[in-house]
Amino acid sequence: MASVANGGAPAPRKSVTGTRLWVAVLFLLPALVLLGALVVYPIGYSVWRSLYDAGGDGFVGLDNYVDVFTDDATLTAVRNTAIWVAVAPAVVTVLGLIFAVLTERVRWATAFKLIVFMPMAISMLAAGIIFRLVYQADPDQGVANAVVTSVHDTFADSSVYPKARPNAQVSDLKASGGGSFTSTGTVTAGTPAMLPLVGIAPNRLPGDPEDARPASGDGVTGTVWLDFRLGGGGEKGRVDAGEKALEGVKVEAVKDGEVVASATTRADGTFVLPAEADGARLRLPGSNFAAPYNGIDWLGPALVTPSIIGAYVWMWAGFAMVLIAAGLAGVDRNLLEAARVDGANEWQVFRRITVPMLAPVLVVVLITLMINVMKVFDLVYIIAPQPTQDEANVLALQLFLSSFGGGGNYGLGSAIGIILLLLVVPVMIVNIRRLRKERER
Repeated sequence: MASVANGGAPAPRKSVTGTRLWVAVLFLLPALVLLGALVVYPIGYSVWRSLYDAGGDGFVGLDNYVDVFTDDATLTAVRNTAIWVAVAPAVVTVLGLIFAVLTERVRWATAFKLIVFMPMAISMLAAGIIFRLVYQADPDQGVANAVVTSVHDTFADSSVYPKARPNAQVSDLKASGGGSFTSTGTVTAGTPAMLPLVGIAPNRLPGDPEDARPASGDGVTGTVWLDFRLGGGGEKGRVDAGEKALEGVKVEAVKDGEVVASATTRADGTFVLPAEADGARLRLPGSNFAAPYNGIDWLGPALVTPSIIGAYVWMWAGFAMVLIAAGLAGVDRNLLEAARVDGANEWQVFRRITVPMLAPVLVVVLITLMINVMKVFDLVYIIAPQPTQDEANVLALQLFLSSFGGGGNYGLGSAIGIILLLLVVPVMIVNIRRLRKERER
């Protein structure tokens, strides 16, 4: 006002911060140029390119978008992406919350946080290679199936000699359903039963088997052995020198369809049944010959997506834990203690006070992970084997396969990219609104 009163020109307008407008524009110009070159232009070009065919010469309008929702491969990718968005962020957030709360109650909290957060230091490519090995079907190579088979074999009887079978030339054992074999004749006390088996190489027998020997005695006895030896020789149906005993084979005595007695072969292949087995038929149950349990087909069509989500959870649970633990450190402890004094148990304190007060942090973690899983690509590409990669397909991977993975259809790839952008925009809007509300507080 003083300058106007003195007849001078008005002072240049300044912003609230006191900075001239042209100065602010000058400082923002490099950032605006980079933003336009790296964000605005690629988005605009992708929108334009998605309206053209694979070669970019023919205008096809929205046909590429129609293909996304009609092609089986892209429909599978859309479905799996929806599963990822619905499951993975929620599981990671819940685990992060549990870990954050538990670390406050353990002595070695720092070491625990370090161990849980450590996978974040591993690239997605390295994590994919690690879990590709973890999920190997062979229990001798894959850690997951090694654990599963160990637990299974602890509570369930495993087969003794898989793929073994009676020597059809000399044995009267015949297949009787369920993988079992039953003799056509009956056993008599004082006459040892001879049950020769074949189908296994002598050098593939488990452990260090003893040589077989004929059974003897007045009771119901017999011998189960491998009627074959390396180098050949010997007489079929008779225990010859050097032929190996089959220890641990279960033998049942059956009369009128009911098991009246059973026994297990000894180290020398012999077995002894009680007197009530006299006149019964002998049966070798199918449990003796069933194929060994080799675990779960983690990377098969049914479980490949949950298995890959498990690898993602392993990587990102530490990220969620650290953010939630930071929010938990700001919770007023007086409120927690007051609730305990009023008679609330730990579960009530956690559910009614801790979780509501951590809600802003939980929303941040959830939204961040939702955006992250929409573009997951490398874990799926590395972990899923080629036969089941189609079942594990996601939109980001389909974009790559359509454009660069042999498809060569840049129009379809651009359309998928725009769809991914449109899926992210609502989540971004929710996040921006939440930040504005936080500032207003």
